[in-house]
Parts: sequence; structure tokens; C-alpha cells
Amino acid sequence: MKIMSIAIRTTIVTIVLTGLIYPYAMTGLAQVLFPWRANGSLVTDEQGQVVGSELIAQGFVNPAYFQPRPSAAGEKGYDATSSGGSNLGTTSKKLQDRAKQDLDRLKKENPEAAATVPVELVTASGSGLDPHLSPEGALWQVPRVAKARGVAPDRIKAVVEANVEGRTFGILGERRVNVLVTNLALDRQFGKATPLPPAPEKKDAKESAAAGATDPQPPPPADKP
Repeated sequence: MKIMSIAIRTTIVTIVLTGLIYPYAMTGLAQVLFPWRANGSLVTDEQGQVVGSELIAQGFVNPAYFQPRPSAAGEKGYDATSSGGSNLGTTSKKLQDRAKQDLDRLKKENPEAAATVPVELVTASGSGLDPHLSPEGALWQVPRVAKARGVAPDRIKAVVEANVEGRTFGILGERRVNVLVTNLALDRQFGKATPLPPAPEKKDAKESAAAGATDPQPPPPADKP
């Protein structure tokens, strides 16, 4: 009985210390010292509307914005609730086909860019949510962004260079550019880009077959007298 009493008291004390006091103390400390970081590093536009997090990549298809690395997070990519990689090895044909498809797309969308495409633009990160590019990865896209916005490439390049982040503590990691933050800087300096027209909805095979079955067929041409 004495051993049971000691075990229960130890359990209760451990729950209170590690399940209540410690989490609340750390949360309160974070809110006091690092409130922006503690609340998700949220990024706002000029109107004060939250447009994302500095820590989570978003997909950009408009040519007037810089595009991040490919993403395998979720069905359509960039899904913060499904962080992860494709788990495909370097010998995977599926991975090779996907990389080739992205490479062809990038060359088509960036005809004025350098011939060599930065490898990060065709390879997804382990989380699928990497918000950064190397300065080289962003600068490679400058001609496309400048053309889409109708401004000189040197002005777009200046925005990129102004948003280059140095190594953490001067020694950790590499120099990098946050894609979302840089795109917001473009909007502040040159105005928001014209939205792309909505893409037409694709019908799946079953819907197409059903539509074909229900569509009335034109009558056969009448025989000439």
C-alpha cells in the first residue's frame, strides 16, 4: 500500500510539473520574449491581412511572382497539414519524370533566363514546405518577373538583393531568400500583379462519358431526292 501511495503521488507531481506548469511557463515566456515567432511568424500585406507564414512555403503560378521549390506535401503540394517528401529514390522513374516535367516547364516559362536551371527549382525539400530559395534560385527568375511586371530587370534584382538573409548567427546555414516576403516586397514597390484568369475545370473520364451518353445525337442527313 505504501508503494502504491508513493507511485500515485509521484505520478500526480509529474503530471502537474510537466503537463501544466512547464508548458504554461514556456508558453508565457515565449509570448513575452518572442510573441511574433510564438504565434506562427505570420506575414501580413499592406492592408494588415494575414497572407501566410514566413515559415511555410506557398505555391505561386503567376509569372509576376517568384516561385518556390516544388512540393510533395499533400495532393497538390504546399499543404501544411501533410508535410513530407515524396519518399522516391533517385532511381525512381516517377521522380525522374516529375523532375523532367518541371525542368521543361521552367525553361518554357523562363525563355530569357540562364540556360542552367538551379537544381533547387526541380527538387522538393524534405518537408515540402521550404519557404526559402538561394539567392541564385531567385535571381534566375528575374527576367520572367521583370517582363510580367513591365519593369527593368535591375529593379527586380535590387528587390531580391535587399531581401537576402544571411547565415544564422553568421555561421549556420546558407544565404537565402524568403519567397513570400520577397513577393510582398514586389507588391509594395510595383503594385499587385494582375491575377491570372481562372483555369477551366477539368472533367474526369466518367463525367465525360456520362455527358457523351446523355447528349442528343444529331439526326442523319436526309437523302436527296
